[in-house]
Amino acid sequence: VVTKQSRNPFPYCDIVTSTTHKTLRGPRSGMIFSKKENGLHLKINNAVFPTLQGGPHNHQIAAVAAQLKEVQTENFVLYIKKVVENCKKLGECLKAKGFKLSTDGTDNHLLLIILRNFGITGSKMELVCEKANISLNKNSVPGDKSPLSPTGIRLGTSCMTTRGMKDWDLLAEWLYRCVLICQRRQNKYGSKVRDFVKDIDNDEEIILLREEVRNYANKLDFYIKTK
Repeated sequence: VVTKQSRNPFPYCDIVTSTTHKTLRGPRSGMIFSKKENGLHLKINNAVFPTLQGGPHNHQIAAVAAQLKEVQTENFVLYIKKVVENCKKLGECLKAKGFKLSTDGTDNHLLLIILRNFGITGSKMELVCEKANISLNKNSVPGDKSPLSPTGIRLGTSCMTTRGMKDWDLLAEWLYRCVLICQRRQNKYGSKVRDFVKDIDNDEEIILLREEVRNYANKLDFYIKTK
């Protein structure tokens, strides 16, 4: 929103919230914006402190201030544009591997991926990816009957862009290999998670993939300026 790469919610919303440690690339914190006209800001202020928050953390406040100054720079605008560009690239690479995307694509930093056609759940995919040093989240997708057993995952390109990743076809290949691992383990051990995880730490395919991911990550150049 700050870089004008997404629509502005403020004209339409009485309250707007945001974390500061994700796409904003700041410290782990959050912000609450509210309009003064309706007096909601007084209730919010009282609810946060003293009701919920024990005291001001000045180091976090200073870090948020420093980050909010950075997001006003041209370099941050270029970074956000790169995040969205990379997300679109990754989406196309995933579709080429047979992944189904909710809305068939993305206009921001996130991808919502439907795994139903692979016959696996988001919980199993999240677990295998975590074992392979790939961080993503299980997520409900349209058509799911229960959020406790979602058939989707979500991932974004903010952190990967910051770390300088460019090989999105390689990431799509890794994710597809995780799908195949899930399918193999499910066929062998069954669909219940407690059976699915049996001896998973000794899975040779996961160990091999984890080493590939680690070796690749160690060679990345940390993002400073858009290249």
